[in-house]
Amino acid sequence: MAKTPDFTKTYQDMMANFPIDTSSVQEAMKSQSVLSEKLARVALGAAERSTEISAQWAKDSISRMGELAVVKEEPSEYAKSFSDYASASAELAAEHMAAFAEVAKKVQMDTVDLMLTAGKDMASDAQKAAEKASRDTQAAVKKASAATAK
Repeated sequence: MAKTPDFTKTYQDMMANFPIDTSSVQEAMKSQSVLSEKLARVALGAAERSTEISAQWAKDSISRMGELAVVKEEPSEYAKSFSDYASASAELAAEHMAAFAEVAKKVQMDTVDLMLTAGKDMASDAQKAAEKASRDTQAAVKKASAATAK
């Protein structure tokens, strides 16, 4: 009866001759961590600036509300006071919304810049890793074919 050959030892030898380099994975993790840190800085900076804008908007609104609480001589003065407050509030809203838009624009520009830089870095790292893997594989194939030729 025919016996099937056992290729276990052959496969073990073959896999032992193909080195696995984990440095590329470690470098990718480092690159990802650096990118995450930079993106977090952008987000936290935007949050800080947005909080400042919100606080200033609230402060400005509250200070203008004091004008509404002042006792007036004529009823028409109340209407004028409220109208002035509404106009001032609309101006404040436009100013502060423009400030928020500037923050969003800066975040967008910083994020795009970081992503482009990261993309270039990743492409460069991938090319280096592929070249190294190709060299290592060729060397392992030569070593394995030399070992099987003996």
